[in-house]
Amino acid sequence: MTGTVLSETLDGGVVRLTLNRPARLNAITPELLEDLIAAADAANAAEGTRCILLTGAGRAFCSGDDLKEFESQAAGEAATHAYVERIQDVTRALMHGRCPVVAAVRGWAVGGGLEWMINADFAVVSETARFFFSEVSWGLFVTGGVTALLPRLIGLQRTRALIMLGEKFGAEEAVAWGLAYRRVADGDLEAESLALARRIAGLPPGPVAALRRALADRAGLESAMAAETAATVEGFLDPETARRIAGFS
Repeated sequence: MTGTVLSETLDGGVVRLTLNRPARLNAITPELLEDLIAAADAANAAEGTRCILLTGAGRAFCSGDDLKEFESQAAGEAATHAYVERIQDVTRALMHGRCPVVAAVRGWAVGGGLEWMINADFAVVSETARFFFSEVSWGLFVTGGVTALLPRLIGLQRTRALIMLGEKFGAEEAVAWGLAYRRVADGDLEAESLALARRIAGLPPGPVAALRRALADRAGLESAMAAETAATVEGFLDPETARRIAGFS
């Protein structure tokens, strides 16, 4: 691991994973993906782990893909496909791992960061948290299985508005729409999210795992992610996307 994700075993059966690129608002890089997958797999494999608490260091949860790394991410079809598949592997680790996941979200959760929040079993969000999908505006596409998950949560019209139009929303809307479990004061986020993780960790693990399996539509999620991956790779390799991002960076 390269230090872009910190793993800490807490009491009560909770492992806290912290995205650790605060100077870049925890933006996604290949190193962060590898570290997060490795940390989630290790937490799930540890016998004493009953719940994973996922959060971000500094002022944000995760600001999405690090556009300053775009050239390396779009180096060719094979490399780009491998990169996007690792993004999807994070979703698999979060949704199909043994342990339930609580996301503690402050500041921005954008693009992939918002997708990971949606992948969690529960999200606790600070009252000043802000969210949006930035991908389509760059010529890219969403990942994380959200094309399957979001319509079930918020309906087709709102899904289109969030993904296609990139509409921004806040913590109040996230809770009202069912994308987050609870909105708390900024200063209470750590305590409230940890209390929820410990509450989940204290439940009998068998029924918790059974519920997660019963609610998961793995076939549908994998089908959606395959389509997302193809569209995302196509976007990364589109010269017009490169021109848009060059103007940003």
